[in-house]
Amino acid sequence: MGGCLSKSKPVEVKVELTLLEKDKEADVMSPNGKASPFSDCRPNGALGHCSDEDAAAAPLRLYKPRDYVEASVCHVKDMENGQMREVDLGSGRALLIKEHGEFSAIGHKCPHYGAPLVKGVLSKGHVRCPWHGACFNIATGDIEDFPGLDSLPTFQVRVEKDKVIIRANKQDLQSQKRSKAMARCSAVINSSTGFSHILIVGSGPAGLVCAETLRQEGFTDRIVMCTMDKYPPYDRPKLSKSLESTAEQLQLRSIDFLQAHDIELLTEKEAVAVDGKVKAVTFQDGSRMEYRRLFIATGSKPKPLNYKGQDVRNVFHLRTPEDANNVARLANNKNAVIVGTSFVGMEVAAALTDKAHSVSIIGIEAVPFRKALGEKVGKAIMKLFETNRVKFYMLNEVSEMVGHHGQLKEVVLKSGKVLRADVCIIGTGSGPATGFLKQSGVHMDSKGFVPVNKTMQTNIDGVYAGGDIVTFPFPGRSNKKVNIPHWQMAHVHGRVAALGMMGRPTEIKTVPYFWSAMFGKSLRYAGYGEGFDDVVIQGDVDELKFVAFYTRSEEVVAVASMNYDPIVSRVAEVLGSGKTIRKRDVETGDMSWLIDKGSQ
Repeated sequence: MGGCLSKSKPVEVKVELTLLEKDKEADVMSPNGKASPFSDCRPNGALGHCSDEDAAAAPLRLYKPRDYVEASVCHVKDMENGQMREVDLGSGRALLIKEHGEFSAIGHKCPHYGAPLVKGVLSKGHVRCPWHGACFNIATGDIEDFPGLDSLPTFQVRVEKDKVIIRANKQDLQSQKRSKAMARCSAVINSSTGFSHILIVGSGPAGLVCAETLRQEGFTDRIVMCTMDKYPPYDRPKLSKSLESTAEQLQLRSIDFLQAHDIELLTEKEAVAVDGKVKAVTFQDGSRMEYRRLFIATGSKPKPLNYKGQDVRNVFHLRTPEDANNVARLANNKNAVIVGTSFVGMEVAAALTDKAHSVSIIGIEAVPFRKALGEKVGKAIMKLFETNRVKFYMLNEVSEMVGHHGQLKEVVLKSGKVLRADVCIIGTGSGPATGFLKQSGVHMDSKGFVPVNKTMQTNIDGVYAGGDIVTFPFPGRSNKKVNIPHWQMAHVHGRVAALGMMGRPTEIKTVPYFWSAMFGKSLRYAGYGEGFDDVVIQGDVDELKFVAFYTRSEEVVAVASMNYDPIVSRVAEVLGSGKTIRKRDVETGDMSWLIDKGSQ
C-alpha cells in the first residue's frame, strides 16, 4: 500500500548540551527569533473585552538561565522540507520541524492522550495528531482543531555554523503542554447573585471549551457553568475503556484551574426549565439564574429499555465513574451481560474479559457496527471478541431481568434463552437530554434535537446550543443539518458558540474524528459516513490491519482504520482542505496521492 502506511521510527540524535550564561530572565523569543506573541499576557486574539492595561498588569513568568537547556540537534542539511524529527535535548524531547526552509520546534506529545506527533501529519503550517486528529500550529503551538484542551509549548530555534540549535525551558520540556493565556473576570458580582453574563448548562467538552474560549478571547464578564454531575469536567469516553478509573483520574480541569480563570462551576445543579422570553433558567433545587447569553450543552441520556424486572439491582447505564467502578467490582469473577452493540457496550465488554468469569453480548442486529462500519469490518471485530471468549446472542432482545433477593441473577431473552448474570450493562444507544426545553421557546425536532445555525445559535437570539443535542449545518454535506455525537465535535461546537457570543461569528471547519479501543487495538474514524453505499477496503480485515473507505455516489465521505496510523489523519487532512476523494482513487490500492515527505 505504499510508504505512507509504514511506521516511522523516532530518530535518536547526538546532542551537545550547553547552559546559557546570558542573564535573560524571561523567554520572550519565538522560534523565528522575533518577539513572541505570548511574551505579554494579553489573551490570544482578545478583541474589545480585555484592555492593554489589563494585559500589562498580569505578571510574566520569570526564569533564570539554569531553567533553560540548549542543544545542537542536527546539521542544517539533515532534514528536508516537510519533515519532522523527534530530538532529545537532555532534559526532555522536542519535535523539530522543517517547512518552507524554516525550522521550528514544539512539544513532541499530543496533550490529549500523549500520542507521538512525529508519527502524525505535517501540512500547511500545522501538525495533526496520528491518534485522534487534533491539530497544532507549528509556529505558535496553539491547538487549532480538537480533541483536547491544551496547546503545545514552543522552543526557540536558530542556525549557527550549519548546526540547528534549540533553546528550551526545562519546565516546558517536561510538561509538553500549556494552557492558552486567559483573561480574568473584571465584573464585581457576588457569587450568590442570580445573574450571569454567560450561563452554560452542561460541563462536557462543549461547555468547557466554550468557557475557556471566552476567557482566551478576552471576555471579562461573569461565566457560570452548571452541571448535574457532582464532579468537575471529566473524560467521559474513558469510562467504558477504563472501568476502574476514579473521577479524579479522569478529570479534565480541576476546581483550582477553573477558579483561577474565573469560571464558576455549580455541580449537582440540574436545569429543569428555560424561559427564553425573560432569559432565565430554573434549577431542580428551586433556584433561578438570569443570563445575557445562554449555551445549552446537556449531552445525551440513555434510551429507555423495556423489559420485566425494572426494579432489579445491578443493572447499569454507564453514566458516571461510580457506575463504571461498580460494574468492574460486581463483574469480578462473575457473569456479565451487555445489552446492545453500541461502541460503549462493546468497549465495556472488552474491558471486562480479563475480570469476569463470562461476558455475553445481546444485539438486535446480526453484526455489530454494521450501520457505522459495514458488514466486513463489523464481522472482523465480532471475531476479535469471540477469540477473547465473548459470547454473542444476536438478533435478540431482553424480555426480563430476574433477581434473587432483589439482585440480578438471570437475563431472559425473547428467544427464550436464559443467561446467567450478576451484572448487566445497557448500551442500547442514547438520545438528546433536552426534555427541560419543552416550554422554553427553543425549537426542537421530533426526536428532541435542537437545530442551530452555522454559529450554533438556536431560533432564539442569544441562546446557543452544542454537542450531542444539536443538528447543525455540516459543510461536508452541503450544509445539510446533521447530528454528530462525537467527543471531538462537541469541542468544536463550544469554540464556535463562544466566538458567536462575542460577536465574532465563525463557521465550523473540521473533519469529524472518532476513535474506539478494544483489546488493546484502536479503531480510528474520520469523516461523516451516514448513508454510505459502498466500502472499499485495503489491507487485511481479518488480521485487523486495514483501511476502509466509505463512499457515497462515487465520493469518499469517511475512512476507518486499524493498525494503519496515520492514514486516517492523512485522509482527514485531505478532506479538511476541501478536496474531493473519488472512489476510483482508493480502489487501486495506490496511496501515493496521500504521501508527503513525512517524518523521520
